[in-house]
Amino acid sequence: MADTQTVETEPDKKQRSVRVVLLALMITMMLAMLDNMIVGTAMPTIVGELGGLEHLSWVVTAYTLATAAATPLWGKLGDMYGRKGVFMTSIVLFLIGSALSGMAQDMGQLIGFRAVQGLGAGGLMVGVMAIIGDLIPPRERGKYQGMMAGVMALAMIGGPLVGGTITDNWGWRWSFYINLPLGVVALGLISVVLHLPAKRAQARIDYLGAALLTVGITSIVLVTTWGGTEYAWTSARIMELIGIGVAALVGFVFWQTKAAEPVVPLHIFRSRNFTLMSIIGFITGFVMFGATLFLPLYQQSVQGASATNSGLLLLPMLGAMLVTSMVAGRVTTNSGRYYVFPVLGSVLMVVGLYLLSTMDTGTSRFTSGVFMAVVGLGMGCLMQITMLVAQNSVEMKDMGVASSSTTLFRTLGSSFGVAIMGALFNHRVQDTMAERGGALGSKVTEQSAQLDAKSLEKLPDAVREAYQYAVSAGTHSAFLLGSIVAVVSLVAAVFVKEVPLKGAGPQKSADDAAPAPLVEV
Repeated sequence: MADTQTVETEPDKKQRSVRVVLLALMITMMLAMLDNMIVGTAMPTIVGELGGLEHLSWVVTAYTLATAAATPLWGKLGDMYGRKGVFMTSIVLFLIGSALSGMAQDMGQLIGFRAVQGLGAGGLMVGVMAIIGDLIPPRERGKYQGMMAGVMALAMIGGPLVGGTITDNWGWRWSFYINLPLGVVALGLISVVLHLPAKRAQARIDYLGAALLTVGITSIVLVTTWGGTEYAWTSARIMELIGIGVAALVGFVFWQTKAAEPVVPLHIFRSRNFTLMSIIGFITGFVMFGATLFLPLYQQSVQGASATNSGLLLLPMLGAMLVTSMVAGRVTTNSGRYYVFPVLGSVLMVVGLYLLSTMDTGTSRFTSGVFMAVVGLGMGCLMQITMLVAQNSVEMKDMGVASSSTTLFRTLGSSFGVAIMGALFNHRVQDTMAERGGALGSKVTEQSAQLDAKSLEKLPDAVREAYQYAVSAGTHSAFLLGSIVAVVSLVAAVFVKEVPLKGAGPQKSADDAAPAPLVEV
């Protein structure tokens, strides 16, 4: 009788252990997503204390560059040397960078410490996705999509609010220190509950491949960050970076065919689904981060919303994304089918972005909220499904590089989205201000096409109205471009082949049970 009771309770204990690990993973995911949003709110205060306004952009750029460059390396190291140790190392590095950033005494130190923090951050999202890929069969993974989408929505909505509250009450240094207790909790839970098989690769790390990829990614991110802002798109510096980036990436692809243990094994791109999911992930990143940049700007400048609640302005989009992601996950888990979601998601994204492009100075908040919800419904169908299908398209030994490659494409998509949509927005705003606001209008926007609330209040009524019209014209151009780009995602989604998801289903096989022993109580 006692033996029977033990057998009956064992699955429950294992399931509880998986939940504890998932809690730790979600905390880590929150750390990765919250950081930039909290720090962004604290930046004016940081500049006020440390000075160095001319280097302000590097506080974000150093973090973004380090994260993008490190992402594929963390994925490969996890595949070679074991997921758990590599993941915990990335958390420790992120926490060290956070602590040092909080102690920075000048802008130069802060930029350097943010780069350290970014190196660690590159392994956080990849580690979360790869460990979930190890623990949970793809068929069951859909259940947890809502959890991940919820963390993402919470970070986007709560980030600016938390950042403002911390800065006002505790000081800007706590924008970094707040990571420490959360990170320690995550580390403790992972070290105690998560037990993954130890690995030790015989092959050496592909240092040349890593260096070429780092140079290539760094050049791309700098081009998208500096182009049209620090330097003109046709300037010598931008052309040099493009040349270096292209040469490094071509050399990287060639070297990956020769390396014994390539950083990104090119054979994973032989899977049609993996390649298509990489494209869809890139487009999703392009659209999502462009939308989250310009929607609050439009609502603050044109609709007169408060900047303090800028995160809440995105609630219709993020709420719709959360609901759809949960529904898509449940349907995928119950039916094993997922083809409809990339197609439906892409259609909704194209339609939603087109609707956003129709907004003008007379559009009500309710109407813009409905348009945002349509985009959110589309992104909810795509955000987690892209990772799920990408991981289902590779062997277990390549789970890390599959996760890191998909994450990298989404990151690069966001860089391109912000840069290209931003350049189009700025150009349209400045042209419209010159046309409608005359000499004063041109002078107002010659430094920046994005004015804060205080600057807006000081403008004469006629110039302010011209600026509101210019912003609505700029967002029209940006979202229309996003809608056109999203068509590429739809084309890619149509060609996805619905391959049965590995693992669980109605009948429990040996494959279904395989991941369970990876977590011990």
